[in-house]
Amino acid sequence: MSALGGVFAYIGLGANLGDPCTAVRQAIQVIAALPQISLTRRSSLYGSAPLDAGGDDYVNAVVEVQTPLSPHALLAALQTIENAAGRARPYRNAPRTLDLDILLYDQLELNDVDLVIPHPRMEQRAFVLRPLAEIASALVSAQQLQAVADQLVWVL
Repeated sequence: MSALGGVFAYIGLGANLGDPCTAVRQAIQVIAALPQISLTRRSSLYGSAPLDAGGDDYVNAVVEVQTPLSPHALLAALQTIENAAGRARPYRNAPRTLDLDILLYDQLELNDVDLVIPHPRMEQRAFVLRPLAEIASALVSAQQLQAVADQLVWVL
C-alpha cells in the first residue's frame, strides 16, 4: 500500500482524435503525477473500432490508482485533464481527444446525476474489459469476456 492510503480505483482512458497513442500515454503520466493519486498498475494500449460512435479507431487503456480522493473529487481531477487535452462534448459519443472514465471505485456503487459507478456500460465493451482483465484479472470474469468476444480489440 502506498503512503497515500485510500481506495483503489480503475480509470478507463480512450482517444481517437489527433495522436491518440500519445494522448493516452500523456494522460497516464499526468494522472500519475496528480497529488493524492498513486498509479499502481497500467495496462497495455489497445486499439478498437468505434462502438456506438463514429470516427477513427480508438486507443484505450486502463489504470489502477490508489487515492484518498472522493469519487467526485477524482472525477473533477480527470475532467480537468480531459479539458486540458482539448476535450469537447458536442454530442453523445462524439470523437474525442481524450476520454477518462472512472470504471470502479473500491466496492462502491453510486448512481447520481454526475457519476455512476461501476461505469454503466463497461461490461458491454471489450475495449474496457480486456485491459482491465490484464491488470486486475479477478475483476473480470470469463463470462464477461465471452459476452464481448465479437468486438475486435487488439494490443498495440
